[in-house]
Amino acid sequence: MNPDLLRGNLDLILLSILEARPLYGFAIIQEARNRTDGYFDFKEGSLYPALHRLEQEGLLAPQFGEVGRNGKPRKYYALTDRGREVLRAKREEFRAFTGAVWRLAGG
Repeated sequence: MNPDLLRGNLDLILLSILEARPLYGFAIIQEARNRTDGYFDFKEGSLYPALHRLEQEGLLAPQFGEVGRNGKPRKYYALTDRGREVLRAKREEFRAFTGAVWRLAGG
């Protein structure tokens, strides 16, 4: 996979994964793998900075839940109302972009 394509669409991917329910980091990685048949295989080193950035932008809100193996509560990431609005806008932007590229590429 081209890493530039991932970078340009990471927010859309993460917000989409978190649309249905809050998840913690490792569960986000698993969900991405499962929903894309392994195409997206995030590493923790790239996932957590993106999640923290989205949280700082007000698109995600932390929720602390069940205790992990380390004895600490897991930090779940939940979409905020603003996160849902941004997700809708990013989906529309992505549809328009991919449609235009598809038309140019002769698809």
